[in-house]
Amino acid sequence: MGSESLPSRADTVIIGAGAVGCSVAYHLSELGAEDIVVIDQGPLPVTGGSSVHAPGIMFQTSPSKIQTKTAYYTSRLLSEAGVYHEVGGIEVARSEERMDFLRRRVEWATAYGLPEPQLLSPEEVVEHLPLVDESQILGGYYSPTDGRVDGIAALQWYMEHADAAFHGNTEVTDLDVEGGEINGVVTDRGRIDCERCVMATNNWGYQTGQLAGIDLPIAPVEHQYVVTEPLAELADAGSSVGENTTGLEVPGDRAIQEYMSEAPHQPVGRDQDNSLYFRTHGDAIGLGSYNHETLSVDPDAMGKNSEDRQASVRGFTPEHWHKPTHRGREKSPKQAFDELLPATADAEYEATENGIFVFTPDGMPAIGETRAVDGLWSALAIWWTHSGGYGRILAEWMENGVPRLPSGPVDTGGIHVRRFEPHAGEKGYFVDRGAKRYEQVYSIVEPRWQPSSHRGLRTSPFYEKQRELGAEFYQSGGWESPQWYESNADLVSRYEGMIPEQDGWQGINRSPIEGAEHLHTREHVSMFDMTSFSSISVTGAGSTDFLQRVCSNDIDVDVGRVRYSLLLDEGGGILADVTVVRLAEEEYMVTTGGGNSPGIHGGWLEEHAPETVSVHVEEGAKSTIGLWGPKSRLLLQRCTDADVSNEGFPYFRAKRMYVGEVPVIALRVSYVGELGWELWAPAEYGRRLWETLWEAGDDLDVRPMGGGALSSMRLEKGYRLWGADIDTDANPFEAGLPFAVDMDTDFIGKEALEAARADGIENRITPITVDDSTDILLTGRPVCDGEETLGYVQAANYGYSIGESIAYTYVPSEYAEAGTSLQVHCEGEVYDATVRDEPLFDPGRNKLIR
Repeated sequence: MGSESLPSRADTVIIGAGAVGCSVAYHLSELGAEDIVVIDQGPLPVTGGSSVHAPGIMFQTSPSKIQTKTAYYTSRLLSEAGVYHEVGGIEVARSEERMDFLRRRVEWATAYGLPEPQLLSPEEVVEHLPLVDESQILGGYYSPTDGRVDGIAALQWYMEHADAAFHGNTEVTDLDVEGGEINGVVTDRGRIDCERCVMATNNWGYQTGQLAGIDLPIAPVEHQYVVTEPLAELADAGSSVGENTTGLEVPGDRAIQEYMSEAPHQPVGRDQDNSLYFRTHGDAIGLGSYNHETLSVDPDAMGKNSEDRQASVRGFTPEHWHKPTHRGREKSPKQAFDELLPATADAEYEATENGIFVFTPDGMPAIGETRAVDGLWSALAIWWTHSGGYGRILAEWMENGVPRLPSGPVDTGGIHVRRFEPHAGEKGYFVDRGAKRYEQVYSIVEPRWQPSSHRGLRTSPFYEKQRELGAEFYQSGGWESPQWYESNADLVSRYEGMIPEQDGWQGINRSPIEGAEHLHTREHVSMFDMTSFSSISVTGAGSTDFLQRVCSNDIDVDVGRVRYSLLLDEGGGILADVTVVRLAEEEYMVTTGGGNSPGIHGGWLEEHAPETVSVHVEEGAKSTIGLWGPKSRLLLQRCTDADVSNEGFPYFRAKRMYVGEVPVIALRVSYVGELGWELWAPAEYGRRLWETLWEAGDDLDVRPMGGGALSSMRLEKGYRLWGADIDTDANPFEAGLPFAVDMDTDFIGKEALEAARADGIENRITPITVDDSTDILLTGRPVCDGEETLGYVQAANYGYSIGESIAYTYVPSEYAEAGTSLQVHCEGEVYDATVRDEPLFDPGRNKLIR
């Protein structure tokens, strides 16, 4: 613990002494960091944040690998600390749809390495949870290592074991940012100069970001929790209520903290069909509810502790407990609990609260160094369940440049604070999206689900034409991107027999038109809207040397050449895959994907560029068409005077040219494995670019093509997708991309790759095809050799050209040999599958280079 006087400087200042801030401080000190100061506006350890009003329940299983991995790490860490009660966790099902979902739970847990996940019969559930009415349920999912963390005890443990100074009752009033760098933290007790600062303020995350001029999309939301009076059925458990917080300064209602400090003696439970959860508190039981309309809190109005109020707790609202206000729920929380746990029906409540916690627009955490301010790190939107793991990841990232857990590097694309699109910081937007994520916490979310609100934010110049063609728009990074076009429905009958039906869960939100567009592109020519993809302009003296340093491949090539390369972190993990185009001696265009790519990849280039090099992320500045298919050359030649023959415009070359009147940078590259070009034009020319190609290709049967066809075509060719097949948790050798690495050049991550190659590559990515089924497999499902889990499905689709269902997975190297037999567990079925050589389609690249 720190002294009462506040230091005038520190290497690292962490704002927030809750679960996340304490975890970051502990892990930083474990890694050898020194001079760490942690400050909080509340008293210590009962700060008044969500870490101390939360019931501490930890359910570890998630569809997300990183959420599951961080939860398991947290449970192990806190168990060793003696502040975690591993009583197990049971999720019950009251519907067949929920039982199907619980089977998915087992598959996710198996895929990501949780111990002994299992389905229970109603009788087995009641053996663990005797208060449950067996007649109300169809079964349950049991994770034996789930449990509950004692929040106050855990914070005390962190403070005792972290080599850091902790200061409570210290309010941050400003962040000193100058020249794009953090210089100090200003508090009501003085200023602390610092080299780096971590924002771990969760419910106050938006306000903390505002002090640095950053709009962080962190939306606070209320949800309800009550603790019953002692129940006769739990009398044997006893109680220590009244003694749990003796000697501690407790803001607000002390009864809440007293009951939250009572340990459970039965498994923690969830009734997701009614958006409810529960746990015992000694001889009482706590009941938690998401089963009410979203109660969003103005991020600017979080407030502070007082004698009568804990800052992150609002007054209990009985109407939300007694009336069904949650969309799609017919029963109120009270009614649903009375049915499931009859012993609670007539019980009085000893403690009640509307506790506050936060959501981002996509429901995932926001961690990493901010793009706008060097040295300012985010550790926000993280629950107790994952706090230990994310604290470790962030500490490794800050100290060693590699986000990792003890099990290895982790994928950061879905959690990076830089992933948010430009509009995400608008308060109305992120509060609404956060509210939707609150609604979905216990919902069964369909594959490829799409939001209905805040649509049409970002559209390409082709949008109106696409609407006329019946585009089914999916949203990514705010962009409206067609998944398929109803105007191509006639193609389904043309390719009848080559497009198998997809039934059940795998077939939801899919269309056979996706397969028809795939097959049409292989035979004719299609136009794909790439406007959501981004180009990054790199110019100025030293541009070549700079890109040579950050790119894994040799990019010092002739003007007009195109290189596929990777951006690696210091650990050799794949931060991005990019296309680098040399337009002049010191002028380059770097292209990357859409969604979270501009912020993460563009930000990486910006922060590493020397003063002489200009890096400009041209997000939304260009409208781009992928023109692909065997007739693409014939179509393009009709629209330009430039020579687009194979001799005049070879594969992986670039030209400045005109398509009609439209100036474009044309790249002869193809993400679908067909002859074709990417045509990059200034956004204002986009409409004319589309019209020119469309009219010229009328007699060639040119068609629009959506993202569904792109997905299946790229898997047939084995082309990687960052955030799916590759990320910072894989190096290029594991990812099958050694051709994108030139070890004769010096680049960030090279030393790590040399070490990895010397140690031997333990895991490799490989395609597998399903032996006797045309079903499309789903991501996150376990890939096995008998009883042994080897990996999980990274990406999957149906390969319409090869007539087989495809999945990509990382497996131990000894299993990556073509012909190896494996099994995939998906939706309760076990599919036999076979490892294949890649690419599965056109291995000789004859279609690309003709």
